[in-house]
Amino acid sequence: MNAGFFAGAVIAAQVLLGLAMLLGVYRLLQGPRAQDRVLALDTLYVNAMLLVLTFGIRSGTTLYFEAALIIGMLGFVSTAALAKFLLRGEVIE
Repeated sequence: MNAGFFAGAVIAAQVLLGLAMLLGVYRLLQGPRAQDRVLALDTLYVNAMLLVLTFGIRSGTTLYFEAALIIGMLGFVSTAALAKFLLRGEVIE
């Protein structure tokens, strides 16, 4: 595989992830229900994590991979907390 093709594919993935994040922000702002907004936040953190991973692939630095891991863990916890809040009205019992 050609190195130029690989670099172009990573850049194309970054552009498409940025577009997906813009669409997620639109759903976050225009979502008719709270559940739609939680799903938009979930989508945003996954896209942000993947965007950071593509930056790590382009630069070859392991720091980006660690940052993506932190984004993934915090995103999962925040989604679980928001889902519990929507179900019960409180996060901490």
